[in-house]
Amino acid sequence: MIKELQTVFAGFGGQGILFAGKVMAYAGMMEGRELSWLPSYGPEMRGGTANCSVCLSEKAIGSPLIVHPDALVVMNRPSLEKFEDSVVPGGVIIVDSTMVDAPVTRKDVEVYSIPASELADKKGLSGLANMILLGALYHVRQFCTKEHLEEGLKKCIPARKAHLAEGNRTALQLGYSLV
Repeated sequence: MIKELQTVFAGFGGQGILFAGKVMAYAGMMEGRELSWLPSYGPEMRGGTANCSVCLSEKAIGSPLIVHPDALVVMNRPSLEKFEDSVVPGGVIIVDSTMVDAPVTRKDVEVYSIPASELADKKGLSGLANMILLGALYHVRQFCTKEHLEEGLKKCIPARKAHLAEGNRTALQLGYSLV
């Protein structure tokens, strides 16, 4: 398991960017790790820009700001353009290729282009591309145990949306198998 991971999730409001980051943060909390979750979104929220930074570490975290992430998960082209160059060499970029029509130009990072939105729609998991991408990130960086990731997911779903838990879990598991 990776000891420290600084991740940026980015896309449009309404794509579940903040939720994916929150699930990752809760998974870290379940393991007793140090963590920070810092959301950022435009005033219009749904349809506007949204991103969040998640730090998971074995040591105390000095600042929740991530300038050079180890991992980037992007769900739209403007986010790829904004954050691609900030990823550390040797880092990972996971792209929802359904929503991003431009290639990653970096050659010094691992790139995974996954048609997450298309897959979600085809599998009856519409709106859960974020969980597919989080599952893919887990598979390539194993930032926690699967059990803690799925427990983190359970903690993030409010009681009024409990009926969505199984779909989210299925999408997460689909992401595990895509890379």
